[in-house]
Amino acid sequence: MNHLKTFVLLAGLTALFVGAGYMIGGPTGMLIALVFALGMNLFSYWNADKIVLRMYGAVEVDAADPNPVVRTYVRDVEDLAERAGLPRPRITVIDSDQPNAFATGRDPDHAAVAASTGLLGLLDRDEIRGVMAHELAHVKNRDTLTMTVTATIAGAISALANFAFFLGGSRDDEDRPGGLVGTIALAILAPIAAMLVQMAISRSREYEADRVGAGIAGDGRALARALEKIEAYARGGAVNHEAERNPATAHLFIINPLSGKGADNLFSTHPATRNRVEALLRLGVAQATRGRVATAVPTGGERDRRAGPWH
Repeated sequence: MNHLKTFVLLAGLTALFVGAGYMIGGPTGMLIALVFALGMNLFSYWNADKIVLRMYGAVEVDAADPNPVVRTYVRDVEDLAERAGLPRPRITVIDSDQPNAFATGRDPDHAAVAASTGLLGLLDRDEIRGVMAHELAHVKNRDTLTMTVTATIAGAISALANFAFFLGGSRDDEDRPGGLVGTIALAILAPIAAMLVQMAISRSREYEADRVGAGIAGDGRALARALEKIEAYARGGAVNHEAERNPATAHLFIINPLSGKGADNLFSTHPATRNRVEALLRLGVAQATRGRVATAVPTGGERDRRAGPWH
């Protein structure tokens, strides 16, 4: 069912792109947009992760990094990936004061995770582990391909809508439906429609990644604390300039990186942080209860249980 839903949503984005081509150039424009969309889907499958990492200036790091915080971050991601039963992802850092993180890649064998310098500087070690476990949960759930390809197509829709507004409206072409009014409507409505599709893809996946990530890290409360800190910092006005220039990638991040607040509840690609924190705290209480029960078990089973709930 999840794969079917993903296919339908990506097909919807492709249809939006083709429809935009029809509004700009009629049947010929629709055909060109269809061919372009199919080619873009294939290109995105193989390269969207590289595009996103390059877009944000992500730098790959390893356990030999001179910064001790980065070395710890690398070792923790490797440990969490092993616990999740995943191959070691590419581990990167992006230079941004805004605390945030994302994962990308077409499958677990070609995955990458990124944490901002702001996140590594703001959170304690357990909280960073909670955030990165969330990102690895996206990899484990195979969300990363869908989210990355969606970002690429949604960005192209917005670019095509802008093209329609600035160039299409000056043409008086009988093959182009809608005329100036249709072009203006396209420029306004197409990006909104693409955003709504992104929301449908992203919101339920965030709750599931929180749940699975809490299991990988063994501590849902650490992720809850991290989300609260990141949200508070974001409300303080920290701006992710690359995200502002590329809003179609906003749903990749663990917290919405865009600074706009006015329509956040209606159009945010992320569920409300308060709701996520409440769910994680409930999960954390359950984890703590299981931990107390495990410590009372005779030593014959104690060693295996200390490893956590991911086995």
